[in-house]
Amino acid sequence: MYQVKPVCGGIRADLPSCMYKLTNIHQPAATAQPCQNGEADPAILALETRQDDIMRKLYELKAAVEGLAKTVATPDADLDSCSLAPHASHAPSSSSSSPFRFTEDLDALLGKVGDNDMGALRDIVINANPTQPPLMVLALHALLCQRYRMLSTVHVHSSCTPVVPPRLLTCLGPPHRDSFDRKRFQLGFTLIWKDVPQLQMKFSVQNMCAIEGEASVARFLYRLLAPYPSDAGTATLVDSWVDTAFWRLAQGGGAKEHHALAAALGSHGAWLCGPEPTLADIACYCCTMQSARQSKVDMSASPANVQGWLKACDNLGHFDGIKLLLQ
Repeated sequence: MYQVKPVCGGIRADLPSCMYKLTNIHQPAATAQPCQNGEADPAILALETRQDDIMRKLYELKAAVEGLAKTVATPDADLDSCSLAPHASHAPSSSSSSPFRFTEDLDALLGKVGDNDMGALRDIVINANPTQPPLMVLALHALLCQRYRMLSTVHVHSSCTPVVPPRLLTCLGPPHRDSFDRKRFQLGFTLIWKDVPQLQMKFSVQNMCAIEGEASVARFLYRLLAPYPSDAGTATLVDSWVDTAFWRLAQGGGAKEHHALAAALGSHGAWLCGPEPTLADIACYCCTMQSARQSKVDMSASPANVQGWLKACDNLGHFDGIKLLLQ
């Protein structure tokens, strides 16, 4: 009906024989050729840098997972108190003013970290009942913070049906602002408030059973601070004071037991087991103050030598934190 002239003007078009065209990957690309000046290819350098960054992040992630695994194996804690307190930075203070003779090498005390655990933080995990705050452990934690770079965290287990008081959630101090980077710390200290009959502690979750009892845990922590007396008689005396304080006072001793121990405290010199304070002084001070609060005993009525010993312990400055818990 109609005759239409071609609009192409006789131009020949090459029609594609496939939908998509791809470069042959078996042929060397031009960018893979070495540079003419002998320098490395910038693309390869960028790839190596990216790979190093990925490996570094993987090591940091592994360290964080190792720390979480210790908490999960205790078992899991449900509430992290770090989210309830403002972040603050606190560095360990100098140990030169402390009368305790600090030990220097964690590897000698706890063993070296294996090659498979590179980047993992040594973490002490403690389960404690909030109805019986472990004052001895908290006092030793304050001393550990003076000696080591400590990463301290508090958690609440779901077995704690009553609400844990806020002062217990902050008993280890405010969270460190660098807590996300665990490799900056020497020792971890994880406290989990949990419904347990007595204090439990694990250092290596996979390789050790739990240490039970506040007195036993206190002995473990004290050895990270100072060597135990080399003399067998002095070491036995220290253990005797620790057991006496724990079993006669911390385990529900009344006013009668309190006065009996106070009389025994007054029969010694400035310190209980020698010229320097030891674990015996820490244990007896914490248990005496806790028993006095529970039995409503007025410590100002104690003999003058007992008050002098208490004053000397106060002057150390290691018990300021537990005093707030006793108020």
